[in-house]
Amino acid sequence: MAQRRLLEGLGVTVAEETAYRALLRHGPATLSELAAETGSSAAAIRRMLPRLEDLGLISRVAGRPLRVVATPPNIAIDILVARRQEELTHSRAAAALLATEVAERSGPQPEEVLEVVSGRDAVARRYLQLERNATREMLVLVHPPYAVDISDDQENRQRAARRGAPVTRGIYSPQAFEYPGMLAHTRRAIADGEQARLGQVPVKLAVADARTAILPLVSDEDRAVESALVVHPSALLDALVGLFETLWRAAVPLSLSTEGLKEEPHAPDAEVLALLAAGMKDDAIARQLGLSPRTVQRRVQVLCERLGARTRFHAGFLAAGQDMLPR
Repeated sequence: MAQRRLLEGLGVTVAEETAYRALLRHGPATLSELAAETGSSAAAIRRMLPRLEDLGLISRVAGRPLRVVATPPNIAIDILVARRQEELTHSRAAAALLATEVAERSGPQPEEVLEVVSGRDAVARRYLQLERNATREMLVLVHPPYAVDISDDQENRQRAARRGAPVTRGIYSPQAFEYPGMLAHTRRAIADGEQARLGQVPVKLAVADARTAILPLVSDEDRAVESALVVHPSALLDALVGLFETLWRAAVPLSLSTEGLKEEPHAPDAEVLALLAAGMKDDAIARQLGLSPRTVQRRVQVLCERLGARTRFHAGFLAAGQDMLPR
């Protein structure tokens, strides 16, 4: 019956293990005696001798004729294990070097650059993960619909309280404030340190630390939160960051009071002007500021007269030019 191999995992062949175990049983032996113990020839044992010595399994006994003795198993196994660990360390280092060479030669592969997320809940989770992992800066282009519930006060509080929260710069489209509660959400975000502007938003987008971006996979607005594309470091990511910076320079600073609106007449003029500059209609402004449409119309008329504006849109333009919408 063949002997069970004990040293195979340490790089010892069948013949080498057979010779070592025979020598352990016999004690110090000549090559002929070891050959007889293993059923091999003295010539085969002589050819195997350098390898057995290199493995640390045997050593030579002084004197003539040549005799060899087995290294005690506890010492021999320690030597073999240490040798194998060294080989594994070198192999890991070689793998890292090869991976670097491949990356330098071919760059990132498509599957490493792009990640597709399907389902509204999955999109919301991926966005929140992106936001929570950001450490330096979040760049956001805001446009409805929204995958994340903006009315979730608990999530908003956790976001604001998180230590090391990144600086957030957000550009809001005029349509962003047609969504109920969006103005209140934005007011809280500004109070927490967000830098907000109003401008044209061609696509929903969020970029974390200039290293990861998320945007809709399809251009159909009705399906914009049903799937998303996550972009990792690449030329595409660089282009998305460049798009944001271009839009940021063209956008109008958004100034919102951080105090609740208790009475209709006391809605800050800067808020009305900011929403006018965004191109919002009177009804939408009224909904967001908690005012009646008639009150908004009166306020807009007074502001137009004060600014010498020909139209409501002209008033918003003049307000931005006269720095009435502070940065």
